[in-house]
Amino acid sequence: MSHPTTRVLAMLELLQTRRELTGPELADRLGVDERTVRRYALRLAELGIPVEARRGRYGGYRLLPGYKLPPLMFTDDEAVAVVLGLLVGQRLGIATDGALDKIRRVLPAQLRDRVAALHETLGFTLMPREGAMPDASVLLVLAAAARDRHRVRLTYRSWKGEDSERELDTYGLVFHSGRWYASGFDHRRGQVRTFRVDRVTSAVPLEATYADPGGFDAVARVTESLASVPYAHEVEVVLETPLADARRRIPPTVGTLSETEGGVLLRTRAERLDGMAQLLAGLGCPFVIRTPEELRGAVRALAEHLVEYSAGP
Repeated sequence: MSHPTTRVLAMLELLQTRRELTGPELADRLGVDERTVRRYALRLAELGIPVEARRGRYGGYRLLPGYKLPPLMFTDDEAVAVVLGLLVGQRLGIATDGALDKIRRVLPAQLRDRVAALHETLGFTLMPREGAMPDASVLLVLAAAARDRHRVRLTYRSWKGEDSERELDTYGLVFHSGRWYASGFDHRRGQVRTFRVDRVTSAVPLEATYADPGGFDAVARVTESLASVPYAHEVEVVLETPLADARRRIPPTVGTLSETEGGVLLRTRAERLDGMAQLLAGLGCPFVIRTPEELRGAVRALAEHLVEYSAGP
């Protein structure tokens, strides 16, 4: 790091990674004296990079808050990590095309070519997520409201395409299976509810605040809400297996599990009983159907089909 320009850039990178550094700390990292550090700070200021120098016992150097630096300052490993994160986000249904294009444009030619090779040869076992994506501005408003305990006014579009206005105390945001959800107290309904963020067409922060709900588990609430989505059939089945094994095999979004006499009680809802029969058959443990009666017929029909399939042509 003998060239002065190299040291100036190194100082800029240090200020990027640390909120604030003292003069002695920078001098030690750069291998120069404190007077030279002050000269480097002036050089950065001349280049239009606002470095603030604070005097006193606890003084030091820092970049002014809100100043944005181009990703050219990324190391190779950091740039690859960012690109990989954006590619995964793209697969999960998050709009990342613009960010990927910007990063590609500013990468050095050699690294850009290596990143392009990674993009072209990378495969995913996860299928791409289809459907609407949430507005980034809505996500940011909800996240800030949840952190600062501010109520928000939402315009929410139902699955029927009907818009409604409501005020929400946002307790938390959850990303699950390619979708964003907001969970909190809905003042219109007077109860805690879960909303799909991609159906929120506008979110405006309000002056009103609310108390910390205390111990609210947004992830648990969202999974419970998804498991209780109304379907045609309410199902109760006793699984003859330990609760720990049942939890490993059945995700919370499928249904609720609780210990009962003879095993574990699975409570869920199903749109199609033939699909529920296939789920039960795949668990690999004995079970007793409590309700509905029609599920017994679906299980028997599945068993008959399996016998036919095993017999061959």
